[in-house]
Amino acid sequence: MELIAYVGKDKENWGQITALANRGEWDKIILIKDKSLSEVPSKGEVIEVDANRPMLDLKTDLMEKLKKKVSGEFEVALSLASGNGKEHMAVISALLNLPVGIKLVVYTKEGIQYVT
Repeated sequence: MELIAYVGKDKENWGQITALANRGEWDKIILIKDKSLSEVPSKGEVIEVDANRPMLDLKTDLMEKLKKKVSGEFEVALSLASGNGKEHMAVISALLNLPVGIKLVVYTKEGIQYVT
C-alpha cells in the first residue's frame, strides 16, 4: 500500500508523518507540501502545491500531480495529521476523483492504526 501524507506548515505535527513513514511497510511514500516549505519531515516523493490557491484549483492541481505518482493502487493510506481543512478537502477530493479509495492512517503508541 502507498502512503500519502499532507505536510502543512504546522511543524509540531510532522512527527506523526515521520513515524508513519519510518515504521510502516509502504510500497511508496508520497508527501504533498506547500511550495513555501523548504523541507519535509521524511523521505518520499514530494509533490509541491500552492496551498494559497482556491480549493477547487488546488484539487485540480493535486489530481494532475497525483495521477502521475499513484501507481494504480485501488486504495492508499492517507495521513491528514498536518495541514488545514481546505488542504485536507482538496487532497481527499483529488484522490476520490482519480478514483482511488482511501484509508485514514495514524501512528499511536500501539503502532500504525487505520481509522475506519
